Amino acid sequence: MDALVKHASALAELNGHFLGMPPVAALQPEILEWHDGLLRLRAPLAANVNDKGCAFGGSMVSLMTIAAWGLVSLVLADAGASAEVYVADSQVRYLKPVFQDIEVEAKFDDDGDRLTLAETLTRQGRAGARLRVRTLLVDGAVAATFSGRFVAIGKS
Repeated sequence: MDALVKHASALAELNGHFLGMPPVAALQPEILEWHDGLLRLRAPLAANVNDKGCAFGGSMVSLMTIAAWGLVSLVLADAGASAEVYVADSQVRYLKPVFQDIEVEAKFDDDGDRLTLAETLTRQGRAGARLRVRTLLVDGAVAATFSGRFVAIGKS
């Protein structure tokens, strides 16, 4: 399969997963970019606003979680591996209020984990990786950080 078609297919499948989960669909996530171990998502402020007029913290952590989960899923799909991906643990820090659409950027803590994830899954039936996600403001400032450990368990 042509790499561009495979890439588009993986993104469409991820978007389908997002839309298939009602709490995630309510966030109205949009995939902005995926390449070289990075996934960027955006969700509109209007769908995720709190009583103070800024982004609801629960929406922010949800978007950060699905960005990391989505990145692991995309890396595995790109390698042709089939697995269920779960968040094992996570920590979030809220640094600034977000009065704009929520934009997050997910990356692997260690790029080596990204490169060996599918191989480890094939060999051991499960694999894990730590990821970090940042919520970014228009001026480039970081509004929130997320660190999480994700586990992939091979489908039989």
